[in-house]
Amino acid sequence: MSFEHGLKSSDILTNQELMDKFHCAMSGGMRFSHRTNTLVLISDHTKSLYDDRWIGDVFHYTGMGKVGDQSLEYGQNKRLHQSNDTDVTVYLFEVFKQNNYVFLGEVYLSNPPYTETQLDDNQKLRFVWVFPLSLKNDQNEILIPIDFFESREKIQKKEARKMSQEQLTKRASSASKKPGSRMVVTKTYDRDIYVSEFAKARANGLCQLCEEPAPFLTKKGDPYLETHHIEWLSKGGEDTIENTVALCPNCHRRMHSLNSKKDVEKLKVVASKN
Repeated sequence: MSFEHGLKSSDILTNQELMDKFHCAMSGGMRFSHRTNTLVLISDHTKSLYDDRWIGDVFHYTGMGKVGDQSLEYGQNKRLHQSNDTDVTVYLFEVFKQNNYVFLGEVYLSNPPYTETQLDDNQKLRFVWVFPLSLKNDQNEILIPIDFFESREKIQKKEARKMSQEQLTKRASSASKKPGSRMVVTKTYDRDIYVSEFAKARANGLCQLCEEPAPFLTKKGDPYLETHHIEWLSKGGEDTIENTVALCPNCHRRMHSLNSKKDVEKLKVVASKN
C-alpha cells in the first residue's frame, strides 16, 4: 500500500516540509526512508550536473554518483532498479527555484534503465544510469508555473558563463539529443485590441524607439510592429494608449531585456502625443 502523504500533483513543499512529510534525509537526490518505506527522487534543475528531462510522458532520471561511472549494484540506484519488484513506493519531485520542491506524484520504472554519457563533478565524461519513470495512473495533470522555468534558466545561464570554453564545449556536446517538453502555467492579460491597434496606427509604420521603418510587411501589406506596454502589465502598468507604443521586434526585445530608463522616458513622451 502506498504511503498516505496527502499531497496533490503540483503541490510545492520546502525542503523542511518534504523531510517532515516523508521522514527522509535533508539532502541528496535519492532519499530512502525506512520509516515510510518510500524512495523520494529529486530532480534539481538549479544544479547543472545531471541531465534529467521529460520525453513525452516519460521522465528520464539520472542515478546517483557524482564522480566516475555509476553502478546499479549499490545504494539507491539498486533500490530504484528493483523497486517494481519490492514494496518500496517511489515519488518524484522537481526543483526549478531553490527550496521549492514541486510534487509530481508516485512513479514507477516503465522501462529498463540504460546508460549514457554525462559529465561528472570533475568535468570528465563518464557513464551514468538513466531510469525511465512514468507517473502512476489517476494523477492530476502537472502544471509548472512559468516563472519557475525562467528562474531555472537564469541559474543555468549564470553557471554556464562561469565555465571555461573547454568546460562549456564538453557540457553542450554531452547534452541529450532529445529535448524535453512540459505543460506550464502562465498568467495572461486580457488586452484591449483597440488600444493595441491605435498604438500601431499612431506609429504609422515606424518603430517608436529606433524610429526606423517596420522590418517587413505582413501578408495583408501592413507594417509589422509589436505593441509594448511602457510600464509592464505584470508590474501594474495600465492598458491605455498613454502606456502603449508600437515597436519593431528588435526594440521590443531590447525593452524586455534592458528596459533602460532613457528608453522608457523616450517612449513615455512618444505615447503622450496622441
